[in-house]
Amino acid sequence: MAALWINNEITIEDWELTERFVRSAGPGGQNVNKLATAVELRFDAERSPNLHPAVKARLKRLAGRRWAQDGIVVIQVDTMRSQMRNREIARDRLANLIRKSVPAPRPRVPTKPTKASQRKRIAAKKMRGSIKAARARIDCDE
Repeated sequence: MAALWINNEITIEDWELTERFVRSAGPGGQNVNKLATAVELRFDAERSPNLHPAVKARLKRLAGRRWAQDGIVVIQVDTMRSQMRNREIARDRLANLIRKSVPAPRPRVPTKPTKASQRKRIAAKKMRGSIKAARARIDCDE
């Protein structure tokens, strides 16, 4: 197993990844009863020296339920009949997950509504109010 290249700054070494093969419930006919084709890829993100703490925090949020309590990202793949193809898919999914967590989110810049939009909103409220006022009962005393 070779190192997992994420981008020019981040490479996950092969000693940081652990693979476990189990019997698959996916496609394969009777093959699923004999061979362990499903892969469970584990990456100890919490203790990884290759990830910046901010990237780890974003990765934890993006990983969701794939992030175990001890800081390990667990990716399970059993979509293909081949063990090698499932390994490739699991490594690709981990790489994409880490790639998504690398860029910092852009800060939100608060904006003010324009004068025209404020006038339009107030005019619409007055129009709606006049429609509702026209529905009121008319006094016959006058």
